[in-house]
Amino acid sequence: MDYSYFHYPSPIGILKIKFKKEGIIGISFPAAEKNINCKDEYLRDSDLFLYKEIFDELNAYFLGRLRNFQVPLLLQGTEFQIKVWKELLNIPYGEIATYGDIARAIGIPMGARAVGNANHNNRIAIIIPCHRVVGANGCLTGYAGGLERKKWLLAHEKKYRKGGI
Repeated sequence: MDYSYFHYPSPIGILKIKFKKEGIIGISFPAAEKNINCKDEYLRDSDLFLYKEIFDELNAYFLGRLRNFQVPLLLQGTEFQIKVWKELLNIPYGEIATYGDIARAIGIPMGARAVGNANHNNRIAIIIPCHRVVGANGCLTGYAGGLERKKWLLAHEKKYRKGGI
């Protein structure tokens, strides 16, 4: 295996975090959460320094103390997907944007559906905040972790948006 991973018990369920010493490559919601042992991890010595940083930042985020993650990210996708994901990082904590807003911001005003597809392929949930993207009418739309988690994340950020770092 060329990466490390661990399971993080968050308020919205278990997260699987995959990373290398250069940065995070994935944060996902495992499908069979009930059967996951949070002690199931594989940590390479070369990646240990980043493990603590990731763990500490996730703790701070879920406690409402962190607004902007600093851990490095290893984005793996098409040029377009990476452009979208980088734009998502510009959505302020506790705020939302529409798929159309993101499309216009990256110079493709008619590209809302393509932005939605890029969001669907986001491998780094929460840190790349695709949960902050909503439909044109402001309605919540698909989220890999499910709409209940998306609602929770948005409410959590709204609650803490005035504080934190």
